[in-house]
Amino acid sequence: MASLEDLEARVTALEEQGRQTRQDAAAARILAGAADRDVSDFKQTLNGNTQVLNALRETQIEQGQEIVDLRAEMRSGFTKININMEQISRLLQQVVEKG
Repeated sequence: MASLEDLEARVTALEEQGRQTRQDAAAARILAGAADRDVSDFKQTLNGNTQVLNALRETQIEQGQEIVDLRAEMRSGFTKININMEQISRLLQQVVEKG
């Protein structure tokens, strides 16, 4: 049978283990809280970046359409210039033929 001194030593060791376990648990809770805040901050940052990228995408789509519209306008303008140049050439040709 265990002596009273052995029993007291075992109880003391168990109490120390319990104290250490409580300290470890408290430290783990603190670390878990910090990790939760870090994850929350990361999510916020990621959401912000996603919003910026979506806004950039919309801007690029709008600018792409503006470029398409500008090209169409330029083609139309060049077509009008070509038609007018042909008319001028015909009129000059008529003047040369009469002269």
